[in-house]
Amino acid sequence: MRTLLFILQKEFLQIFRNRAMLPIIFVMPVVQLIILGNAATFEIKQIEMSVVDRDNSLSSRQLIDKMEASGYFAMSSYSVDGRDTGEELLTGEADMQLVIPKHFERDLRTVEPATIQLIFDAQDGATAGVANSYASTIISDISRHVAIDRVHLAAESEVSRRIAVIPANWYNPNLNYQTYMVPGILVILVTMIGTFLSAMNVVREKEIGTIEQLNVTPLKRYQFIVGKLLPLLIIALAELAFGLVIARVLFDVPILGSLSLIFALATVYLLVMLGFGLWISTFTHTQQQAMFLAWFFMVVFILMSGLFTPIESMPEWAQRVTLANPVAYFIKIMRRVMLKGAGFGAVSVEFWALTVYATLILSLAVKQYRKVSA
Repeated sequence: MRTLLFILQKEFLQIFRNRAMLPIIFVMPVVQLIILGNAATFEIKQIEMSVVDRDNSLSSRQLIDKMEASGYFAMSSYSVDGRDTGEELLTGEADMQLVIPKHFERDLRTVEPATIQLIFDAQDGATAGVANSYASTIISDISRHVAIDRVHLAAESEVSRRIAVIPANWYNPNLNYQTYMVPGILVILVTMIGTFLSAMNVVREKEIGTIEQLNVTPLKRYQFIVGKLLPLLIIALAELAFGLVIARVLFDVPILGSLSLIFALATVYLLVMLGFGLWISTFTHTQQQAMFLAWFFMVVFILMSGLFTPIESMPEWAQRVTLANPVAYFIKIMRRVMLKGAGFGAVSVEFWALTVYATLILSLAVKQYRKVSA
């Protein structure tokens, strides 16, 4: 035990004396969380809208005003005849075109439905889909209010079939996208800390030539591995605690679940990523090589984690690949525990998957390390 304490002391001193590691430990997490927490969002705002108002009536102007007042649409041009309006979609000056036909106000006040046309620049299918959803919601809201005004025109049997829908948004009542994104970004934060530092820490011993000195000492293998990984585990958990404080104070993200459960599951997850970094360090010889290789794997893990694209929306083969992605498991854990207040039972499948992953990757890393250091 005394030997292990000396190793831990030596590792902490070595980490904090390494100028290459300090920015990764203290600067990267703060920048990553604050910037990505504000920037990483699929919420679309300021959709440039070209308007062709062939009716030029009070109702058509109210519709246009309602869409602009939503904060999502900005009118880039207005026309009453529709000449050259397609040019704005072609040049990218407009993202969508709203075409209001003649007699729109007259049709709106009758039983027959009034029609309008929405034309989207669908190069970016996701943006077009979101814009369509926003516009359809606004138009439906206007239509619903008009329907109340003209209810006396409808047959009584039709009126009796009307159903009032009362929506309820659980776990994120205000539909704040930061609430959804920040727990995932916290996962990326501890992932990079754990993987990069563990990969660089062992490789640095090779670069400065001290790995051979350690190998000829009576230091046991488990003491070396624990001494290398435990300080990084403590640092990563401290970064997670700091990130949770920022998430709560700066982004007002709720933490409904147990903090002790979060940190217990984070410990298992970090054993996976620390073992992964240790495995990378066994067949790289410079810190630059370790960083490049770790970054290569991190990009794949992050893009296929469900952080930006729902796993359910991926092709079937990609969904199967994510079963081997530890980042995807921990993102599910963080979102369920933080936002839903889930207990261990709700994340037990992910926990056991990470436990198996940690056992396999640590065993592989230790075995590979013995081969290169013998």
